[in-house]
Amino acid sequence: MDNLTATATASEWTGVSVPLRVSDDPESVLRVLRQRETDEGSLRVQLASCLNEIIRERKMTQTVVSGIFGIPQPHVSELRNHKLSRFSSERLLRFITLLDRDVEIVIRETSRRQRGGTLSVMLAS
Repeated sequence: MDNLTATATASEWTGVSVPLRVSDDPESVLRVLRQRETDEGSLRVQLASCLNEIIRERKMTQTVVSGIFGIPQPHVSELRNHKLSRFSSERLLRFITLLDRDVEIVIRETSRRQRGGTLSVMLAS
């Protein structure tokens, strides 16, 4: 049996599709795609946490945030409660810039002891 080929979006903000080579086992295709989905979910949670921290520090109401982001107030409530299904990573990054924050993405090699990369988001003061 030939190897299966799956296509997954490498990055929500680039929209670049990357072919993935996986074993003959269809379950391994699903595992790869689930891991990508989990990684993306983790990024959105981290970005939402940073957004919520900025909003909290500035003591902004949901109505004020709604006006800045151009979204209905109930959507701000969802963001505050980490209900993130309607928010892409790209959208959350844009919200951060609307709060007068710069976003810098750094990609570097992992340490030799580590296999695979990690994803982390931090809010600079």
